Amino acid sequence: MIEEVRKEVIKILGEDHSGHNIEHIDRVLSLSLEFAEKMDVVVDKELVVLIALLHDVDDYKLVGKENSTKLTNAKMIMDKVGVDDVRKKKIIQTLNSFGYSKSLKGIRPTILEGMIVSDADMCDGLGANGILRVYAYSTKHNRPFFDRDAFPNLNMSQEEYMSKPASSSVCHIFEKILKLKDMMLTGPGKEEALKRHNTVVQFLYSLFDEEREPEWSRYLTKYLNGEVDYESNNNQTAMGKSNSQKVKKI
Repeated sequence: MIEEVRKEVIKILGEDHSGHNIEHIDRVLSLSLEFAEKMDVVVDKELVVLIALLHDVDDYKLVGKENSTKLTNAKMIMDKVGVDDVRKKKIIQTLNSFGYSKSLKGIRPTILEGMIVSDADMCDGLGANGILRVYAYSTKHNRPFFDRDAFPNLNMSQEEYMSKPASSSVCHIFEKILKLKDMMLTGPGKEEALKRHNTVVQFLYSLFDEEREPEWSRYLTKYLNGEVDYESNNNQTAMGKSNSQKVKKI
């Protein structure tokens, strides 16, 4: 049954080039099972596998908000392969609580297996692979990776996050990626997320150094130290920069 589910997922995500492909699914699956092994309580590993395989087949960025809400693809796959009703109910409840956008409204997984996969999914948004996924998404949507005059919006509502794309990939990293470390729900997730978070931080410092942008390096330091005003949607003052400066894109 698991192999059949994976085949169906490949049909849906096999051609994706936005960072939600089968390679991402496989990494989340592998990391989820690692986290499950480290837990000191009993974990339904088959349920973990099913949630991990299905967690992106109805992502709103890929299928639209209506199909995402209905979980059209996940339900179709589960019906096709014969997932039992008890697990199906748990999976539907969990998928309806998945993702960063839902977390902005305080909606998070409530069963352990969902927490494990949620942590693994968010961890894959961090680290080296997380940076590569951000780059892939930027390329697909023609978004600059770094625009020195584009400033992060650090206090977005769910509606803003879903309807207003980040001005650049670097803004997206500040607006979402660097926040993932503090959203982990399990011990193994917190440990792994911290390591990957530090990889992203080091990458940003290196990028700003190579771009000769000390203001951005100082801004990153203030951000990490909790010294940036989250209530302000325009961090131009914190950056010490002006709109008159030339836009730099890479």
